[in-house]
Amino acid sequence: MYLYLTCKTPTTILLTPDRKFHSFGYAARDFYHDLDPSESKHWLYLEKFKMKLHTTANLSIDTDLHAANGKRVKALDIFAYALAFFKEQALKELSDQTGGDFDNNDVRWVITVPAIWKMPAKQFMREAAYKSALVSRENPEQLIIALEPEAASIYCRKLRLHQMVDLCTQTTQNGFSPTDNVGSGMTQAKEHVRRNRQSRTFLVENVIGELWSELEEGDRYVVVDCGGGTVDLTVHQIRLPEGHLKELYKASGGPYGSLGIDYEFEKLLCKIFGQDFIDQFKIKRPAAWVDLMIAFESRKRAAAPDRTNPLNINLPFSFIDYYKKFRGHSVEHALRKSNVDFVKWSSQGMLRMSPDAMNSLFKPTIDHIIQHLRELFEKPEVSDIKFLFLVGGFAESPLLQQAVQNMLQGRSRIIIPHDVGLTILKGAVLFGLDPSIIKVRRSPLTYGVGVLNRFVEGKHPPEKLLVKDGTRWCTDVFDTFIAADQSVALGEMVKRSYTPAKPSQQVIVIHVYCSEKENVGFISEPGVRKCGTLRLDVTGTESTAPRREIQTLMQFGDTEIRAMAVDVSTGRTVKSSIDFLSH
Repeated sequence: MYLYLTCKTPTTILLTPDRKFHSFGYAARDFYHDLDPSESKHWLYLEKFKMKLHTTANLSIDTDLHAANGKRVKALDIFAYALAFFKEQALKELSDQTGGDFDNNDVRWVITVPAIWKMPAKQFMREAAYKSALVSRENPEQLIIALEPEAASIYCRKLRLHQMVDLCTQTTQNGFSPTDNVGSGMTQAKEHVRRNRQSRTFLVENVIGELWSELEEGDRYVVVDCGGGTVDLTVHQIRLPEGHLKELYKASGGPYGSLGIDYEFEKLLCKIFGQDFIDQFKIKRPAAWVDLMIAFESRKRAAAPDRTNPLNINLPFSFIDYYKKFRGHSVEHALRKSNVDFVKWSSQGMLRMSPDAMNSLFKPTIDHIIQHLRELFEKPEVSDIKFLFLVGGFAESPLLQQAVQNMLQGRSRIIIPHDVGLTILKGAVLFGLDPSIIKVRRSPLTYGVGVLNRFVEGKHPPEKLLVKDGTRWCTDVFDTFIAADQSVALGEMVKRSYTPAKPSQQVIVIHVYCSEKENVGFISEPGVRKCGTLRLDVTGTESTAPRREIQTLMQFGDTEIRAMAVDVSTGRTVKSSIDFLSH
Protein backbone atom coordinates (compact mmCIF):
# COMPACT_ATOMS: atom_id res chain seq x y z
CA MET A 1 0.00 0.00 0.00
CA TYR A 2 1.23 3.49 -0.81
CA LEU A 3 0.92 6.19 1.80
CA TYR A 4 0.21 9.79 0.98
CA LEU A 5 -0.65 12.75 3.12
CA THR A 6 -3.92 14.55 2.69
CA CYS A 7 -5.98 16.62 5.10
CA LYS A 8 -9.28 15.67 3.51
CA THR A 9 -11.20 12.62 4.60
CA PRO A 10 -12.58 10.66 1.65
CA THR A 11 -16.34 10.94 1.14
CA THR A 12 -17.00 7.29 2.00
CA ILE A 13 -19.65 5.77 4.26
CA LEU A 14 -20.32 2.20 5.34
CA LEU A 15 -23.69 0.79 6.41
CA THR A 16 -24.18 -2.60 8.04
CA PRO A 17 -26.15 -5.27 6.14
CA ASP A 18 -29.29 -4.11 8.00
CA ARG A 19 -28.67 -0.53 6.73
CA LYS A 20 -27.52 1.03 10.00
CA PHE A 21 -24.66 3.56 10.03
CA HIS A 22 -21.29 1.91 10.75
CA SER A 23 -18.43 4.29 9.87
CA PHE A 24 -17.30 7.22 7.73
CA GLY A 25 -14.12 8.24 5.86
CA TYR A 26 -10.92 6.23 6.28
CA ALA A 27 -12.54 4.11 9.02
CA ALA A 28 -15.26 3.04 6.55
CA ARG A 29 -12.72 2.37 3.81
CA ASP A 30 -10.42 0.32 6.05
CA PHE A 31 -13.18 -1.71 7.68
CA TYR A 32 -14.74 -2.52 4.30
CA HIS A 33 -11.32 -3.44 2.93
CA ASP A 34 -10.72 -5.90 5.80
CA LEU A 35 -14.09 -7.69 5.52
CA ASP A 36 -14.12 -11.23 4.19
CA PRO A 37 -15.34 -11.14 0.54
CA SER A 38 -18.31 -13.38 1.41
CA GLU A 39 -19.35 -10.81 4.04
CA SER A 40 -18.43 -7.59 2.22
CA LYS A 41 -21.00 -8.12 -0.52
CA HIS A 42 -23.79 -7.74 2.08
CA TRP A 43 -22.45 -4.45 3.49
CA LEU A 44 -23.37 -1.16 1.84
CA TYR A 45 -20.31 0.89 0.95
CA LEU A 46 -20.76 4.27 -0.76
CA GLU A 47 -18.13 6.69 -2.02
CA LYS A 48 -17.95 10.03 -3.84
CA PHE A 49 -21.69 10.39 -3.26
CA LYS A 50 -21.66 14.19 -2.98
CA MET A 51 -21.43 14.45 -6.78
CA LYS A 52 -24.87 12.85 -7.14
CA LEU A 53 -26.46 16.11 -5.95
CA HIS A 54 -24.82 17.96 -8.83
CA THR A 55 -25.40 15.42 -11.58
CA THR A 56 -29.03 14.47 -10.85
CA ALA A 57 -31.24 16.55 -13.13
CA ASN A 58 -34.51 16.04 -11.22
CA LEU A 59 -33.18 15.76 -7.68
CA SER A 60 -35.87 15.03 -5.09
CA ILE A 61 -36.21 13.82 -1.49
CA ASP A 62 -36.54 10.29 -2.92
CA THR A 63 -33.37 10.27 -5.05
CA ASP A 64 -31.43 7.01 -4.71
CA LEU A 65 -27.72 6.19 -4.53
CA HIS A 66 -26.06 2.89 -5.44
CA ALA A 67 -23.75 1.15 -2.98
CA ALA A 68 -20.64 -0.70 -4.25
CA ASN A 69 -22.61 -3.98 -4.18
CA GLY A 70 -25.27 -2.51 -6.49
CA LYS A 71 -27.97 -2.07 -3.82
CA ARG A 72 -29.99 1.15 -3.77
CA VAL A 73 -30.23 3.42 -0.74
CA LYS A 74 -31.98 6.75 -0.20
CA ALA A 75 -29.55 9.63 -0.78
CA LEU A 76 -31.22 11.66 2.01
CA ASP A 77 -30.46 8.87 4.52
CA ILE A 78 -26.79 8.76 3.51
CA PHE A 79 -26.29 12.52 3.76
CA ALA A 80 -28.16 12.59 7.09
CA TYR A 81 -25.93 9.78 8.45
CA ALA A 82 -22.81 11.71 7.38
CA LEU A 83 -24.01 14.97 8.99
CA ALA A 84 -25.00 13.18 12.21
CA PHE A 85 -21.49 11.68 12.32
CA PHE A 86 -19.87 15.13 11.84
CA LYS A 87 -22.11 16.59 14.55
CA GLU A 88 -21.14 13.90 17.04
CA GLN A 89 -17.41 14.28 16.27
CA ALA A 90 -17.46 18.08 16.48
CA LEU A 91 -19.45 18.23 19.72
CA LYS A 92 -17.21 15.60 21.31
CA GLU A 93 -14.11 17.60 20.30
CA LEU A 94 -15.60 20.81 21.69
CA SER A 95 -16.60 19.09 24.94
CA ASP A 96 -13.10 17.61 25.30
CA GLN A 97 -11.47 21.00 24.75
CA THR A 98 -13.76 22.97 27.06
CA GLY A 99 -13.90 20.27 29.74
CA GLY A 100 -17.69 20.26 29.89
CA ASP A 101 -20.72 19.19 27.90
CA PHE A 102 -21.19 21.27 24.79
CA ASP A 103 -24.77 21.83 23.78
CA ASN A 104 -25.70 21.66 20.10
CA ASN A 105 -27.85 24.80 20.52
CA ASP A 106 -24.67 26.79 21.18
CA VAL A 107 -23.27 25.95 17.73
CA ARG A 108 -23.86 27.67 14.42
CA TRP A 109 -23.33 25.05 11.73
CA VAL A 110 -21.93 25.90 8.31
CA ILE A 111 -22.24 23.42 5.44
CA THR A 112 -20.19 24.24 2.37
CA VAL A 113 -21.39 23.40 -1.14
CA PRO A 114 -20.06 24.19 -4.64
CA ALA A 115 -21.30 27.59 -5.85
CA ILE A 116 -22.47 26.04 -9.12
CA TRP A 117 -24.91 23.75 -7.30
CA LYS A 118 -28.51 24.55 -8.16
CA MET A 119 -31.15 25.42 -5.54
CA PRO A 120 -32.52 21.84 -5.21
CA ALA A 121 -29.08 20.56 -4.14
CA LYS A 122 -28.73 23.30 -1.50
CA GLN A 123 -32.24 22.58 -0.20
CA PHE A 124 -31.41 18.86 -0.16
CA MET A 125 -28.44 19.55 2.16
CA ARG A 126 -30.72 21.56 4.45
CA GLU A 127 -33.29 18.73 4.51
CA ALA A 128 -30.51 16.24 5.35
CA ALA A 129 -29.41 18.55 8.19
CA TYR A 130 -32.96 18.55 9.59
CA LYS A 131 -33.19 14.75 9.29
CA SER A 132 -29.82 14.31 11.06
CA ALA A 133 -30.92 16.63 13.94
CA LEU A 134 -27.95 18.86 13.18
CA VAL A 135 -30.48 21.71 13.38
CA SER A 136 -34.24 21.76 13.83
CA ARG A 137 -36.78 22.95 11.27
CA GLU A 138 -37.99 25.47 13.87
CA ASN A 139 -34.57 27.14 14.02
CA PRO A 140 -33.33 27.29 10.38
CA GLU A 141 -30.93 30.18 11.11
CA GLN A 142 -28.72 27.80 13.07
CA LEU A 143 -27.51 26.40 9.74
CA ILE A 144 -25.79 28.47 7.07
CA ILE A 145 -25.15 27.08 3.60
CA ALA A 146 -21.83 28.57 2.45
CA LEU A 147 -20.51 28.50 -1.11
CA GLU A 148 -17.10 26.86 -1.35
CA PRO A 149 -15.24 29.35 -3.57
CA GLU A 150 -16.70 32.21 -1.51
CA ALA A 151 -15.37 30.63 1.68
CA ALA A 152 -11.98 30.20 -0.01
CA SER A 153 -12.08 33.82 -1.14
CA ILE A 154 -12.73 35.07 2.41
CA TYR A 155 -9.80 33.04 3.71
CA CYS A 156 -7.40 33.95 0.88
CA ARG A 157 -7.65 37.67 1.64
CA LYS A 158 -6.26 36.97 5.08
CA LEU A 159 -3.22 35.02 3.90
CA ARG A 160 0.16 36.05 5.19
CA LEU A 161 3.56 35.98 3.56
CA HIS A 162 4.55 32.53 4.77
CA GLN A 163 1.20 30.94 3.94
CA MET A 164 1.34 30.98 0.16
CA VAL A 165 3.30 30.25 -2.95
CA ASP A 166 3.23 32.81 -5.76
CA LEU A 167 3.78 30.83 -8.97
CA CYS A 168 4.20 33.87 -11.17
CA THR A 169 7.40 35.20 -9.64
CA GLN A 170 9.54 32.13 -10.07
CA THR A 171 12.68 33.60 -11.60
CA THR A 172 16.28 32.51 -11.24
CA GLN A 173 17.01 35.44 -8.90
CA ASN A 174 14.66 34.17 -6.23
CA GLY A 175 15.96 30.67 -5.91
CA PHE A 176 14.71 28.48 -8.73
CA SER A 177 14.13 28.81 -12.44
CA PRO A 178 10.80 28.74 -14.28
CA THR A 179 11.78 25.38 -15.75
CA ASP A 180 11.71 23.82 -12.26
CA ASN A 181 8.69 21.69 -11.46
CA VAL A 182 5.92 24.04 -10.35
CA GLY A 183 4.69 21.58 -7.75
CA SER A 184 8.04 21.59 -6.02
CA GLY A 185 7.26 25.19 -5.06
CA MET A 186 5.28 23.82 -2.12
CA THR A 187 8.20 21.89 -0.64
CA GLN A 188 10.74 24.60 -1.40
CA ALA A 189 8.62 27.36 0.02
CA LYS A 190 9.71 27.20 3.67
CA GLU A 191 13.36 26.97 2.64
CA HIS A 192 12.95 30.14 0.55
CA VAL A 193 11.50 32.10 3.45
CA ARG A 194 14.27 30.95 5.73
CA ARG A 195 16.97 31.93 3.24
CA ASN A 196 15.50 35.14 1.95
CA ARG A 197 12.79 36.92 3.90
CA GLN A 198 12.24 39.40 1.06
CA SER A 199 12.04 36.75 -1.69
CA ARG A 200 9.66 37.75 -4.47
CA THR A 201 8.31 34.21 -4.46
CA PHE A 202 6.04 35.48 -1.73
CA LEU A 203 3.93 38.50 -1.16
CA VAL A 204 6.01 40.61 1.14
CA GLU A 205 4.60 40.94 4.63
CA ASN A 206 4.13 44.44 5.97
CA VAL A 207 2.85 45.67 9.31
CA ILE A 208 -0.63 44.17 8.81
CA GLY A 209 0.97 41.03 7.47
CA GLU A 210 -1.89 40.15 5.18
CA LEU A 211 -2.45 40.07 1.45
CA TRP A 212 -4.86 42.84 2.38
CA SER A 213 -1.99 45.30 2.27
CA GLU A 214 -1.58 44.65 -1.47
CA LEU A 215 -5.28 45.00 -2.26
CA GLU A 216 -6.84 48.35 -3.02
CA GLU A 217 -10.43 49.54 -3.46
CA GLY A 218 -11.83 47.99 -6.63
CA ASP A 219 -9.17 45.28 -7.01
CA ARG A 220 -10.47 42.12 -8.62
CA TYR A 221 -9.43 38.55 -8.11
CA VAL A 222 -10.55 35.09 -9.19
CA VAL A 223 -10.83 32.05 -6.94
CA VAL A 224 -10.58 28.70 -8.74
CA ASP A 225 -11.75 25.97 -6.38
CA CYS A 226 -10.65 22.60 -7.75
CA GLY A 227 -12.22 19.80 -5.75
CA GLY A 228 -12.86 16.13 -6.34
CA GLY A 229 -16.17 16.49 -8.12
CA THR A 230 -16.49 20.06 -9.31
CA VAL A 231 -14.41 23.06 -10.31
CA ASP A 232 -15.96 26.31 -9.16
CA LEU A 233 -14.89 29.79 -10.25
CA THR A 234 -15.88 33.03 -8.59
CA VAL A 235 -14.78 36.62 -9.31
CA HIS A 236 -14.66 39.08 -6.40
CA GLN A 237 -13.95 42.77 -6.07
CA ILE A 238 -12.74 44.41 -2.87
CA ARG A 239 -14.81 47.18 -1.31
CA LEU A 240 -12.93 49.16 1.32
CA PRO A 241 -12.72 50.17 4.14
CA GLU A 242 -14.39 47.10 5.69
CA GLY A 243 -13.14 44.82 2.96
CA HIS A 244 -16.56 43.58 1.93
CA LEU A 245 -16.68 41.54 -1.23
CA LYS A 246 -18.74 42.03 -4.37
CA GLU A 247 -19.24 39.19 -6.83
CA LEU A 248 -18.53 40.51 -10.35
CA TYR A 249 -19.62 37.55 -12.43
CA LYS A 250 -21.98 34.69 -11.60
CA ALA A 251 -20.30 31.56 -10.21
CA SER A 252 -19.36 29.21 -13.01
CA GLY A 253 -17.55 25.93 -13.50
CA GLY A 254 -18.66 22.35 -13.92
CA PRO A 255 -18.06 18.70 -13.08
CA TYR A 256 -14.35 18.93 -13.89
CA GLY A 257 -12.89 17.83 -10.56
CA SER A 258 -10.15 15.28 -10.01
CA LEU A 259 -12.71 12.42 -10.11
CA GLY A 260 -12.55 12.87 -13.89
CA ILE A 261 -9.04 11.37 -13.77
CA ASP A 262 -10.42 8.29 -11.98
CA TYR A 263 -13.03 7.89 -14.72
CA GLU A 264 -10.31 8.12 -17.38
CA PHE A 265 -8.35 5.38 -15.56
CA GLU A 266 -11.50 3.24 -15.49
CA LYS A 267 -11.93 3.81 -19.23
CA LEU A 268 -8.31 2.72 -19.75
CA LEU A 269 -8.94 -0.49 -17.75
CA CYS A 270 -12.04 -1.17 -19.87
CA LYS A 271 -9.96 -0.72 -23.02
CA ILE A 272 -7.36 -3.24 -21.79
CA PHE A 273 -9.54 -5.81 -20.00
CA GLY A 274 -12.98 -5.23 -21.55
CA GLN A 275 -16.01 -3.29 -20.31
CA ASP A 276 -17.86 -6.57 -19.60
CA PHE A 277 -15.13 -7.79 -17.24
CA ILE A 278 -14.79 -4.44 -15.37
CA ASP A 279 -18.59 -4.22 -14.89
CA GLN A 280 -18.67 -7.78 -13.51
CA PHE A 281 -15.58 -7.30 -11.33
CA LYS A 282 -17.10 -4.18 -9.69
CA ILE A 283 -20.24 -6.13 -8.74
CA LYS A 284 -18.58 -9.45 -7.76
CA ARG A 285 -15.51 -8.06 -5.98
CA PRO A 286 -16.58 -4.57 -4.82
CA ALA A 287 -13.96 -4.31 -2.03
CA ALA A 288 -11.13 -5.25 -4.42
CA TRP A 289 -12.34 -2.62 -6.90
CA VAL A 290 -12.17 -0.01 -4.11
CA ASP A 291 -8.61 -1.20 -3.33
CA LEU A 292 -7.57 -0.78 -6.95
CA MET A 293 -8.93 2.79 -7.05
CA ILE A 294 -7.13 3.62 -3.76
CA ALA A 295 -3.87 2.33 -5.29
CA PHE A 296 -4.49 4.53 -8.34
CA GLU A 297 -5.38 7.57 -6.19
CA SER A 298 -1.98 7.50 -4.45
CA ARG A 299 -0.09 7.20 -7.76
CA LYS A 300 -2.03 9.94 -9.49
CA ARG A 301 -0.73 12.32 -6.81
CA ALA A 302 2.80 11.55 -8.01
CA ALA A 303 2.08 12.75 -11.57
CA ALA A 304 4.16 15.81 -12.52
CA PRO A 305 5.14 17.60 -15.76
CA ASP A 306 8.84 16.68 -15.50
CA ARG A 307 8.46 13.09 -14.30
CA THR A 308 10.52 10.59 -16.30
CA ASN A 309 10.18 7.28 -14.44
CA PRO A 310 7.07 5.07 -14.71
CA LEU A 311 4.33 4.86 -12.07
CA ASN A 312 3.48 1.40 -10.72
CA ILE A 313 -0.10 0.58 -9.75
CA ASN A 314 -0.72 -2.54 -7.66
CA LEU A 315 -3.38 -4.84 -9.09
CA PRO A 316 -5.20 -6.68 -6.26
CA PHE A 317 -4.67 -10.45 -6.36
CA SER A 318 -8.42 -11.00 -6.75
CA PHE A 319 -8.35 -8.86 -9.94
CA ILE A 320 -5.66 -11.10 -11.47
CA ASP A 321 -7.42 -14.24 -10.22
CA TYR A 322 -10.94 -13.22 -11.30
CA TYR A 323 -9.72 -12.12 -14.74
CA LYS A 324 -8.15 -15.58 -15.33
CA LYS A 325 -11.47 -17.24 -14.41
CA PHE A 326 -13.52 -14.80 -16.47
CA ARG A 327 -11.44 -14.83 -19.67
CA GLY A 328 -9.43 -18.04 -19.43
CA HIS A 329 -6.15 -16.19 -19.95
CA SER A 330 -3.85 -13.98 -17.89
CA VAL A 331 -3.79 -10.26 -17.20
CA GLU A 332 -0.35 -10.16 -18.84
CA HIS A 333 -1.80 -11.68 -22.00
CA ALA A 334 -4.58 -9.03 -22.01
CA LEU A 335 -2.02 -6.24 -21.81
CA ARG A 336 0.02 -7.69 -24.68
CA LYS A 337 -3.07 -7.96 -26.89
CA SER A 338 -4.59 -4.57 -25.97
CA ASN A 339 -2.42 -2.31 -28.18
CA VAL A 340 -2.11 0.07 -25.22
CA ASP A 341 1.64 0.31 -25.53
CA PHE A 342 2.23 2.89 -22.77
CA VAL A 343 0.95 0.50 -20.05
CA LYS A 344 3.16 -2.51 -19.37
CA TRP A 345 2.98 -5.48 -16.99
CA SER A 346 5.53 -5.84 -14.23
CA SER A 347 6.28 -9.33 -12.94
CA GLN A 348 5.63 -8.03 -9.39
CA GLY A 349 1.92 -7.90 -10.23
CA MET A 350 1.72 -4.23 -11.16
CA LEU A 351 0.62 -2.08 -14.05
CA ARG A 352 3.55 0.11 -15.15
CA MET A 353 2.31 3.38 -16.60
CA SER A 354 4.64 5.73 -18.43
CA PRO A 355 4.46 9.37 -17.22
CA ASP A 356 2.88 10.27 -20.59
CA ALA A 357 0.16 7.66 -20.00
CA MET A 358 -0.61 9.08 -16.56
CA ASN A 359 -0.55 12.66 -17.87
CA SER A 360 -2.98 11.73 -20.66
CA LEU A 361 -5.50 10.67 -17.97
CA PHE A 362 -5.33 14.22 -16.56
CA LYS A 363 -5.64 15.91 -19.96
CA PRO A 364 -9.46 15.89 -20.52
CA THR A 365 -10.15 17.25 -17.02
CA ILE A 366 -7.42 19.90 -17.13
CA ASP A 367 -8.44 20.91 -20.67
CA HIS A 368 -12.01 21.51 -19.40
CA ILE A 369 -10.72 23.72 -16.57
CA ILE A 370 -8.40 25.71 -18.85
CA GLN A 371 -11.15 26.17 -21.46
CA HIS A 372 -13.47 27.44 -18.73
CA LEU A 373 -10.83 29.86 -17.45
CA ARG A 374 -10.20 31.11 -20.99
CA GLU A 375 -13.89 31.84 -21.46
CA LEU A 376 -14.09 33.52 -18.06
CA PHE A 377 -11.13 35.82 -18.78
CA GLU A 378 -12.81 36.96 -22.02
CA LYS A 379 -15.81 38.39 -20.12
CA PRO A 380 -15.77 42.21 -19.82
CA GLU A 381 -16.48 41.94 -16.06
CA VAL A 382 -13.33 39.83 -15.67
CA SER A 383 -10.66 42.26 -16.80
CA ASP A 384 -7.59 43.41 -14.84
CA ILE A 385 -7.54 40.46 -12.47
CA LYS A 386 -4.82 41.04 -9.87
CA PHE A 387 -4.64 37.53 -8.39
CA LEU A 388 -5.84 34.06 -9.26
CA PHE A 389 -6.15 31.88 -6.16
CA LEU A 390 -5.91 28.16 -6.84
CA VAL A 391 -7.54 26.23 -3.97
CA GLY A 392 -9.08 22.82 -3.20
CA GLY A 393 -7.43 19.39 -3.15
CA PHE A 394 -6.86 19.21 -6.91
CA ALA A 395 -4.96 22.54 -6.78
CA GLU A 396 -1.99 20.56 -5.41
CA SER A 397 -1.53 18.92 -8.83
CA PRO A 398 1.66 20.20 -10.50
CA LEU A 399 0.10 19.35 -13.90
CA LEU A 400 -2.86 21.63 -13.22
CA GLN A 401 -0.63 24.37 -11.80
CA GLN A 402 1.54 24.36 -14.91
CA ALA A 403 -1.49 24.39 -17.25
CA VAL A 404 -2.97 27.43 -15.45
CA GLN A 405 0.40 29.18 -15.60
CA ASN A 406 0.77 28.53 -19.32
CA MET A 407 -2.73 29.81 -20.00
CA LEU A 408 -2.40 33.04 -18.02
CA GLN A 409 1.00 34.00 -19.44
CA GLY A 410 1.64 36.30 -16.48
CA ARG A 411 -1.66 38.22 -16.83
CA SER A 412 -2.36 37.80 -13.11
CA ARG A 413 -0.48 36.36 -10.20
CA ILE A 414 -1.28 32.78 -9.29
CA ILE A 415 -1.40 32.22 -5.54
CA ILE A 416 -1.66 28.82 -3.87
CA PRO A 417 -2.21 28.72 -0.10
CA HIS A 418 0.05 26.22 1.68
CA ASP A 419 -2.84 24.50 3.42
CA VAL A 420 -4.67 24.41 0.12
CA GLY A 421 -6.95 21.52 1.18
CA LEU A 422 -8.11 23.39 4.32
CA THR A 423 -8.73 26.76 2.67
CA ILE A 424 -12.48 26.21 2.30
CA LEU A 425 -12.86 24.82 5.82
CA LYS A 426 -11.11 27.83 7.38
CA GLY A 427 -12.98 30.28 5.14
CA ALA A 428 -16.30 28.67 6.09
CA VAL A 429 -15.55 29.35 9.76
CA LEU A 430 -14.86 33.03 8.97
CA PHE A 431 -18.09 33.16 6.93
CA GLY A 432 -20.07 31.60 9.80
CA LEU A 433 -18.78 34.35 12.10
CA ASP A 434 -19.81 37.08 9.62
CA PRO A 435 -22.16 35.97 6.81
CA SER A 436 -22.58 39.59 5.67
CA ILE A 437 -18.98 39.80 4.44
CA ILE A 438 -20.17 39.22 0.85
CA LYS A 439 -22.40 42.18 0.12
CA VAL A 440 -23.24 41.67 -3.55
CA ARG A 441 -23.80 38.45 -5.46
CA ARG A 442 -24.79 37.64 -9.03
CA SER A 443 -27.83 35.51 -9.71
CA PRO A 444 -26.80 32.32 -11.54
CA LEU A 445 -30.23 31.95 -13.19
CA THR A 446 -33.27 33.99 -14.21
CA TYR A 447 -36.17 33.25 -11.84
CA GLY A 448 -39.83 34.12 -12.27
CA VAL A 449 -43.44 32.89 -12.37
CA GLY A 450 -46.08 32.47 -15.06
CA VAL A 451 -48.81 35.13 -15.06
CA LEU A 452 -51.75 36.39 -17.16
CA ASN A 453 -51.34 39.85 -18.67
CA ARG A 454 -53.84 41.93 -20.64
CA PHE A 455 -53.54 40.87 -24.31
CA VAL A 456 -51.94 43.53 -26.53
CA GLU A 457 -52.47 43.17 -30.30
CA GLY A 458 -49.22 43.11 -32.22
CA LYS A 459 -47.16 42.56 -29.06
CA HIS A 460 -48.46 39.19 -27.88
CA PRO A 461 -48.59 36.04 -30.06
CA PRO A 462 -52.19 35.11 -31.07
CA GLU A 463 -51.79 31.52 -29.79
CA LYS A 464 -51.38 32.90 -26.25
CA LEU A 465 -54.81 34.63 -26.33
CA LEU A 466 -57.30 33.57 -23.65
CA VAL A 467 -60.75 35.20 -23.43
CA LYS A 468 -62.27 35.01 -19.96
CA ASP A 469 -65.54 36.77 -18.98
CA GLY A 470 -65.16 39.04 -22.00
CA THR A 471 -61.59 40.08 -21.06
CA ARG A 472 -58.71 39.23 -23.40
CA TRP A 473 -55.67 37.79 -21.58
CA CYS A 474 -52.22 36.67 -22.69
CA THR A 475 -51.23 33.39 -21.01
CA ASP A 476 -47.78 32.01 -19.98
CA VAL A 477 -46.19 35.44 -19.52
CA PHE A 478 -42.89 35.11 -17.60
CA ASP A 479 -42.89 37.61 -14.73
CA THR A 480 -39.19 37.98 -13.90
CA PHE A 481 -38.17 38.14 -10.25
CA ILE A 482 -34.47 38.37 -11.00
CA ALA A 483 -32.39 37.96 -14.17
CA ALA A 484 -29.34 35.74 -14.68
CA ASP A 485 -26.10 37.55 -13.81
CA GLN A 486 -28.02 40.44 -12.23
CA SER A 487 -26.32 42.05 -9.21
CA VAL A 488 -28.25 41.46 -5.99
CA ALA A 489 -27.28 43.10 -2.71
CA LEU A 490 -27.42 41.05 0.49
CA GLY A 491 -30.91 41.42 1.98
CA GLU A 492 -32.40 42.84 -1.25
CA MET A 493 -36.05 41.84 -1.65
CA VAL A 494 -38.26 41.26 -4.68
CA LYS A 495 -41.90 42.21 -3.94
CA ARG A 496 -44.96 40.66 -5.60
CA SER A 497 -48.65 40.65 -4.67
CA TYR A 498 -50.99 37.72 -5.19
CA THR A 499 -54.75 37.35 -4.74
CA PRO A 500 -56.48 34.04 -3.96
CA ALA A 501 -58.66 32.97 -6.91
CA LYS A 502 -61.57 32.30 -4.50
CA PRO A 503 -62.20 33.93 -1.11
CA SER A 504 -62.36 30.47 0.49
CA GLN A 505 -58.96 29.40 -0.85
CA GLN A 506 -56.66 28.16 1.93
CA VAL A 507 -53.40 27.69 0.02
CA ILE A 508 -51.98 29.59 -2.93
CA VAL A 509 -49.52 27.50 -4.96
CA ILE A 510 -47.37 29.37 -7.48
CA HIS A 511 -44.95 27.57 -9.79
CA VAL A 512 -41.47 29.10 -10.00
CA TYR A 513 -39.62 28.85 -13.33
CA CYS A 514 -35.97 29.41 -14.16
CA SER A 515 -33.75 29.80 -17.19
CA GLU A 516 -30.09 30.42 -17.99
CA LYS A 517 -31.14 33.19 -20.43
CA GLU A 518 -31.25 36.75 -19.13
CA ASN A 519 -34.36 37.83 -21.07
CA VAL A 520 -37.35 35.51 -20.93
CA GLY A 521 -40.77 36.44 -22.35
CA PHE A 522 -42.85 33.31 -21.81
CA ILE A 523 -42.64 30.23 -19.59
CA SER A 524 -43.10 28.10 -22.73
CA GLU A 525 -39.80 29.26 -24.29
CA PRO A 526 -37.00 26.69 -24.84
CA GLY A 527 -34.66 26.42 -21.84
CA VAL A 528 -37.30 27.57 -19.34
CA ARG A 529 -38.18 24.92 -16.78
CA LYS A 530 -40.30 24.67 -13.68
CA CYS A 531 -37.79 24.58 -10.82
CA GLY A 532 -39.81 25.09 -7.66
CA THR A 533 -43.05 25.94 -5.92
CA LEU A 534 -43.91 29.03 -3.88
CA ARG A 535 -46.51 28.00 -1.31
CA LEU A 536 -48.55 30.57 0.64
CA ASP A 537 -50.70 29.14 3.43
CA VAL A 538 -53.44 31.73 4.02
CA THR A 539 -55.42 29.75 6.62
CA GLY A 540 -56.16 31.72 9.75
CA THR A 541 -55.70 35.11 8.07
CA GLU A 542 -59.33 35.53 6.91
CA SER A 543 -60.47 39.12 6.76
CA THR A 544 -63.59 41.09 5.83
CA ALA A 545 -61.76 42.98 3.08
CA PRO A 546 -63.53 42.62 -0.31
CA ARG A 547 -60.28 41.72 -2.07
CA ARG A 548 -57.48 39.90 -0.31
CA GLU A 549 -53.94 40.80 -1.25
CA ILE A 550 -51.00 38.65 -0.16
CA GLN A 551 -47.70 40.48 -0.49
CA THR A 552 -44.67 38.23 -0.88
CA LEU A 553 -41.07 39.22 -0.35
CA MET A 554 -38.38 37.01 -1.87
CA GLN A 555 -34.76 37.37 -0.93
CA PHE A 556 -32.20 36.49 -3.62
CA GLY A 557 -28.95 38.05 -2.38
CA ASP A 558 -28.06 35.20 -0.01
CA THR A 559 -26.70 31.71 -0.73
CA GLU A 560 -30.30 30.39 -0.50
CA ILE A 561 -33.57 31.87 -1.77
CA ARG A 562 -36.05 32.73 0.99
CA ALA A 563 -39.69 33.81 0.92
CA MET A 564 -41.80 35.80 3.39
CA ALA A 565 -45.43 36.86 2.98
CA VAL A 566 -47.98 39.09 4.68
CA ASP A 567 -51.76 39.55 4.33
CA VAL A 568 -51.99 43.26 3.47
CA SER A 569 -55.51 43.80 4.90
CA THR A 570 -54.76 42.25 8.31
CA GLY A 571 -50.99 42.72 8.51
CA ARG A 572 -50.68 39.09 9.56
CA THR A 573 -47.73 36.96 8.49
CA VAL A 574 -48.61 34.24 6.01
CA LYS A 575 -46.74 30.94 6.18
CA SER A 576 -44.62 30.85 3.04
CA SER A 577 -41.98 28.56 1.62
CA ILE A 578 -40.18 27.91 -1.64
CA ASP A 579 -39.72 24.23 -2.40
CA PHE A 580 -37.18 23.24 -5.07
CA LEU A 581 -37.34 19.50 -4.43
CA SER A 582 -40.95 18.66 -5.32
CA HIS A 583 -41.79 17.75 -8.88
